[in-house]
Amino acid sequence: MARYTGPRCRLCRREGMKLFLKGDRCFTEKCAFERRSYAPGQHGQARVKVSDYGIRLREKQRVRRIYGVQESQFRAYFQEADRQKGVTGSNLLALLERRLDNVIYRLGFANSRSQARQLVRHGHFTVNGRKVNIPSFQVRPGDEIQVKEKSKNVKPIKDALESAARKGVPEWLLLDSDNLKGTVKALPERQHITMPIKEQLIVEFYSK
Repeated sequence: MARYTGPRCRLCRREGMKLFLKGDRCFTEKCAFERRSYAPGQHGQARVKVSDYGIRLREKQRVRRIYGVQESQFRAYFQEADRQKGVTGSNLLALLERRLDNVIYRLGFANSRSQARQLVRHGHFTVNGRKVNIPSFQVRPGDEIQVKEKSKNVKPIKDALESAARKGVPEWLLLDSDNLKGTVKALPERQHITMPIKEQLIVEFYSK
């Protein structure tokens, strides 16, 4: 399945919550979800009874769209999380959080995960001094993510850093804004993820 290229605000309306897919626009009155918080389409405002399967499906789709991964990738993350020790749902979220594009977004070097993915693809970042252009690259504790010297004046990165204070940096990451560098202090834990995600519903969805 190809990556979704349609209107991103439509996804927020479909999932019934802000997914923060448009960066700074999501914090302004221009946000489509603020103006029309119901689902898109002519039946968007209709009252529909959702089955237990539908509730689990929506939660899975919601998290998949937040992190911008395709269905096959998401299923692979779940299978890996299920093999690991500990709680499967928490393991799944930790794997998604450790994606390089998500870490770039969390550090404030990009206004959205989709923008972070594009910046990584274009080779603007290094991990431990080596260029990495794979958005799904899994970071580890001790890794240093830095903006390349030639990329420090790239406008999207500079603009994102100016508004980074609004989002804040999670506890498991350390930002050195002067040197445009971030460090992974530890593995992400469940309490570090503030989005209203019910990961147990995803576990139930794939366990059927």
